[in-house]
Amino acid sequence: MDPEMLARVRTGRGFVAALDQSGGSTPKALRLYGLDETAYDDEATMFDLVHRMRTRIITSAVFGGDRILATILFEQTMDREIEGRGSAEYLWQEKQVVPFLKIDKGLEDEAHGARLMRPMPGLDEVLERAKGHGVFGTKMRSVVLTDDAAGVEAVVAQQLAVARQVLAAGLVPIIEPEVDIASPRKAATDEMVDATLLEHLDGLDEGQDVVLKLTLPDQDGLHTRLLEHPRVLRVAALSGGYTREEAVARLTRNPGVIASFSRALTEGLTAQMDDAEFDAALDASIAAIAEASST
Repeated sequence: MDPEMLARVRTGRGFVAALDQSGGSTPKALRLYGLDETAYDDEATMFDLVHRMRTRIITSAVFGGDRILATILFEQTMDREIEGRGSAEYLWQEKQVVPFLKIDKGLEDEAHGARLMRPMPGLDEVLERAKGHGVFGTKMRSVVLTDDAAGVEAVVAQQLAVARQVLAAGLVPIIEPEVDIASPRKAATDEMVDATLLEHLDGLDEGQDVVLKLTLPDQDGLHTRLLEHPRVLRVAALSGGYTREEAVARLTRNPGVIASFSRALTEGLTAQMDDAEFDAALDASIAAIAEASST
């Protein structure tokens, strides 16, 4: 584990840029970027276009380690190059941004008000390949829809089981049990997820440190106990479908929590912008999110 990256993740300023849209979410990301399904004929071309989008963001002069702490990459992005270097290598060597890798393979159908992660065959091989690219850690996402104790327990237990596998490989996991912002019992669900996480985090040994990526809570300051837990390096918040304005406002009201935004980060960016327009829009987005992450 790179000690400089660890220090950055533990105490560095900035936020996490989530650029890890996978096959299922890529068409929507491209539509928001101004490229609908008529812009590509097959999946290979679709992934080429999204890599160009990510490359444009990452290589922008306004994207750097002064405000971006880390970036989460899709596996295919890790395996591609940016300006002649592997994407993860470029992020750290050129931008001083810590690279993480999305490792989950999507979600199972709903059961007990939750959606578990699908099986991840070949995970050990993926983790070794990630280490070869200089990746620091991983991210895996589950979804909780309501405050069903059985569903929440299943999600958190699965997250911690995979986290231990990641830690054993020498990487740092980002644990993401997302609470659906449309949940009719969101506040109660937020609280149940936090309480269940606290119970499971107590089972980690010294040195088994993790990052949490959580939904912005309805109750301001809810994540404080998690922020203070000795096994938690950082607590990051996902935008979860909120507009950037709403996500930034909620983040500001939760001191100590930093952003890990995807759609809210790229909101308003389009392929049709010239470089000056693109950089100005990206700069404004980064500035607002970085400021909210500094509270």
